[in-house]
Amino acid sequence: MSEMIKRSLAEHRRALDGGEYTSVELTRAYLDEIDRREGVVGAYLTLNAEAALKSATEADARISKGVARGALDGIPYALKDNFCTKGLRTTCASKMLEHFIPPYDASVVTRLNDAGAILLGKLNMDEFAMGSATETSALGVTRNPIDPDRVPGGSSGGSAAAVAAYEAAFSLGSDTGGSVRQPAAFCGVLGMKPTYGAISRYGMIAMASSLDCVGLVTHTADDCGAVLSCLMGVDERDTTTVAHPDPSFKSMKKDAPLRIAVVRELLEDEAVSLEVRNSTEEAIGLLRECGFEIGEVSLPSPDAALAAYCVISAAEAASNLARYDGIRFGHCAATEKELLSLYAKGRSEGFGSEVKRRILFGTYMMTEDKRVLYYDRALEARARIRERMLQILKQYDMILTPTTPTSAFRTGGSLTPMQRRRADLCAIYASLSGLPALSVPFGHDKDGLPLAIQLIGAHFCEGLLLQTAKLFEEVR
Repeated sequence: MSEMIKRSLAEHRRALDGGEYTSVELTRAYLDEIDRREGVVGAYLTLNAEAALKSATEADARISKGVARGALDGIPYALKDNFCTKGLRTTCASKMLEHFIPPYDASVVTRLNDAGAILLGKLNMDEFAMGSATETSALGVTRNPIDPDRVPGGSSGGSAAAVAAYEAAFSLGSDTGGSVRQPAAFCGVLGMKPTYGAISRYGMIAMASSLDCVGLVTHTADDCGAVLSCLMGVDERDTTTVAHPDPSFKSMKKDAPLRIAVVRELLEDEAVSLEVRNSTEEAIGLLRECGFEIGEVSLPSPDAALAAYCVISAAEAASNLARYDGIRFGHCAATEKELLSLYAKGRSEGFGSEVKRRILFGTYMMTEDKRVLYYDRALEARARIRERMLQILKQYDMILTPTTPTSAFRTGGSLTPMQRRRADLCAIYASLSGLPALSVPFGHDKDGLPLAIQLIGAHFCEGLLLQTAKLFEEVR
């Protein structure tokens, strides 16, 4: 492995601007590492090598003239395969879109192109972002680079695995109910879900529209901040976007001791392993030693939060995936002559079992006689959870929980569907509330697998979360 690919984004920037190496050399180093490790890791579905080297050559020309476009110019990254890329295959890891070539770029891709970042390729994921292990992908298997017998997490498993394996300097994923934070925790890297609406989702293929966020995977808090600053902002093509009040993170609170709320129910839940509990207690002790004030709070029942998330996400997914009928979008069973048969066979062949299960579940929840009983009650539960989270964050600067109840589990369907659902136990509160959350590596289990804590802040307090993450990095 070339030592240059282990550097942070800031170190790459200094090296590129100082002439220590070129963007072409850096891009080749990442492509060489992809070639060396992909046989085991399997993070990529589509490589963009030729175009990446061409973009790197253009970046070198700018840098040599002293007109680099900023912090990310000439630095290679990778993208979860549910972001549209003009002229480059975008599949959502599904046979339904296996051969789809978008005619336009997602807004985040446009922003990164404008910043001079180099796209190495598209990354594996759970099919249509439905899963927690990247095992529902119809197009390949991704393994945890730390231990190939373990899953990388999901649904953004390829995004976390690529960064952990040094196959990209940073990556983007999507986070609906922990889909960036959980794999980041399993792979020992940093995972950020920003405030809902902070980053445009135009061109990101939707799963559950009221929950989906663009997520970031990086090695350090400073790296995360640099990418976040590039991507945030209003986009007229996404009406949910809002201007970030502190895009440079300069108004982070530093003068008074920060107050941290610990959710005792999440530490004591039966799904949380003893190793995770002990590691989280150690992180709490460290913060206390550093002058943070620690308090305990309660949240609505984890079981109620999980139920609300499952109902809302499945209902919205069923609606979003209705467009894939083999006529307007997606795989077409062209041999069928009757319209209904064409729909049925095309969707049966195009979708995998997990996607079908969620479509059926979501459709059932939205039928006339079930909507009030399930969907409307789930929305009420979500509102109560959001209200309680905001209440806590008026008294505290942030909330601390484990990111996941356990370390990475074994491949091959080693957990039941319910156990996999409970893997989202700690992540869904921030998703249901639209709040920013950051997974920070902290500690290891007895097998040497990484563990992580999660920091949740008030709306647009990403800078405060990154500041606290830097403290853990310094200690680590």
